[in-house]
Amino acid sequence: MVRLLFFALLLLSLVGCEKIEVYKSGNKSGEPLDFKPREVQCVKCTMELEGKVHSAQAVLPDGKTFFFDDPGCLALWLKGKEREKIRLWVYTNDTKHYIDAEKAWYRLGEKTPMNYGFGAYEKRVRGSVNFDTFLTMMYRGENMTNPAIRRRILEERGSGGRD
Repeated sequence: MVRLLFFALLLLSLVGCEKIEVYKSGNKSGEPLDFKPREVQCVKCTMELEGKVHSAQAVLPDGKTFFFDDPGCLALWLKGKEREKIRLWVYTNDTKHYIDAEKAWYRLGEKTPMNYGFGAYEKRVRGSVNFDTFLTMMYRGENMTNPAIRRRILEERGSGGRD
């Protein structure tokens, strides 16, 4: 009886909730899509996107567009996929618009939603790496979620390992 009551309450709590999409269909242009805060969620970590800052998108050949709240989530999702068939977009910190993710520069040490710490830039900035190096670093765990990497980056920036 308690289970039934719990299930009924759960269903009632979902009534009236807006649908949050993990992907949108029909993007035949392959361009990045606009979205409202909390309208879409990251396909990798399921976190709702609050805005474009640090976001990324992947558009499949069939027009299905996936959203990511952090460039690191895009990298992890992309692992093992045929990347040449997917259009990848990342929102840049410097020019504030989406660019081809493979042409962006990635700098470790930024504060990002999932704490991977890679900010994307259209113009090369000090300490940045190209897309392939960014992917390699993510796959090796060389990001801000790794305590040793985090400590090293913060010490290099003069934070003494503290936020």
